[in-house]
Amino acid sequence: MFKPDFLRFASDAELVAYWGGAFLFAALVCMAMERRRLKRAQINRVGWMPWTGLFLVFAVIGGGLLAVAIPGIIKG
Repeated sequence: MFKPDFLRFASDAELVAYWGGAFLFAALVCMAMERRRLKRAQINRVGWMPWTGLFLVFAVIGGGLLAVAIPGIIKG
């Protein structure tokens, strides 16, 4: 299986930082979808996806992973 060099030779801290960035990106997508739901044209069409809760979960996980990874990246 092909792996790009930036993943093959990455340290554990870099891999954790990549995952943290992915979770923060997912949190941004959830925030955008919540804004879209709030500005819907037909107010009676209520969605079932808990975008705010997902945003909070993804943001906390992503922030925690980045907080753990940054000291390891700084040390090298």
